[in-house]
Amino acid sequence: MSDSGFDIADPALAAQGEARIQWAAAEMPVLARIRDRFAREKPLGGLRIGGCLHITTETANLARTLQAGGARVVLCASNPLSTQDDVAAALVHGGIPVFARRGEDPDTYYAHIRSVLDTRPQITLDDGADLVTTLHRERQDQLREVIGGTEETTTGVIRLRAMARDGVLAYPIVAVNDAMTKHLFDNRYGTGQSALDGVIRATNILLAGRNFVVCGYGWCGRGIAMRARGHGAHVIVTEVRPLRALEAAMDGYRVMPLLEAARIADFIVTATGDKHVVDRPHLEVMKDGCLLANAGHFNVEINIPALESLSRNKHRPRPHVDEYLLRDGRRLRLLAEGRLVNLAAAEGHPAAVMDMSFANQALVVEHLWRQRGELAAAVHPVPAEIDETVARLKLAALAIGIDTLTPQQQAYLTTWQEGT
Repeated sequence: MSDSGFDIADPALAAQGEARIQWAAAEMPVLARIRDRFAREKPLGGLRIGGCLHITTETANLARTLQAGGARVVLCASNPLSTQDDVAAALVHGGIPVFARRGEDPDTYYAHIRSVLDTRPQITLDDGADLVTTLHRERQDQLREVIGGTEETTTGVIRLRAMARDGVLAYPIVAVNDAMTKHLFDNRYGTGQSALDGVIRATNILLAGRNFVVCGYGWCGRGIAMRARGHGAHVIVTEVRPLRALEAAMDGYRVMPLLEAARIADFIVTATGDKHVVDRPHLEVMKDGCLLANAGHFNVEINIPALESLSRNKHRPRPHVDEYLLRDGRRLRLLAEGRLVNLAAAEGHPAAVMDMSFANQALVVEHLWRQRGELAAAVHPVPAEIDETVARLKLAALAIGIDTLTPQQQAYLTTWQEGT
């Protein structure tokens, strides 16, 4: 651990990282408009922000937007394999402390979280809730200083709602993940493209004509299934919720239990936010050469200990691919160590969709700072006006115009007296 106020792999990578941050910024016009206003108004003056997020080019633009608003921002990684070391260097060079190294071990990962907490943040930004849970477990004396937080991903929202149900959540957190301009676009189009990008980069195996199994038909699963079908794959969806399963069937996908799908799968990608979705019984029936990948936040969706126990040995034929030789002679191939395949084996979501997600983050931080002391310790939705503002800014940036209701139409929508 560094004593210099940051801990990154190589400060000399700053120029390279800066070029990539600027490339992403060109695809993030909504955040740019918010940053311009923040720079003028300084609505976050004096605020301390601690973020546990993927250290990517898009996150860098969010951090700089908050910094422009007057906040002191300190970051660590929310996944050991998602950090872009050149981006971390560029952020440090620009005055934003970062504690993150790509490939860091679990002890270092949590040491970096504690380094962020050492700065005594007043607002937390989380992607998976590790920062929040560590704060509640280990730094309860700091909780009274925290006025709010945000959560970026489905897995984190699930954990935070569990904390709220148990009565232990000590401050209000806004579920940015659930904003319409986040899950409709980031989860569907962002995950759809970036997860397939990670699978293809890691394997260079043709998807067309292959059986491609998507576990979970939430917004991320929808996007992955849609993009896999676009590549010509035969897409199979597995689900535990009847309405989602019915929707997948109506969307034209085959739907079946995973134990049945595992027997014929060439690719299996998990996107559920749950544990051991791919479990030992599934591993025992997979055909030789099946590829396994995860697009959920944590590396628990595929039961890796079970895979290890079934194997004689493993080797790495390509970067981001571990091939397990099972005792019965079959080979199963795990991508990106079971971690987020889109960030560990590729570059994560395209900047254009993160533009909306991080615009929500920036505006929610401003909302929390202005409303400090007014919100209950619970998981809150993104205010509808923020969601709509982000959508309108994105349409404006894309030069897309829309209609507006006439006074007569507005009146009709608010009355009960007119009928047939």
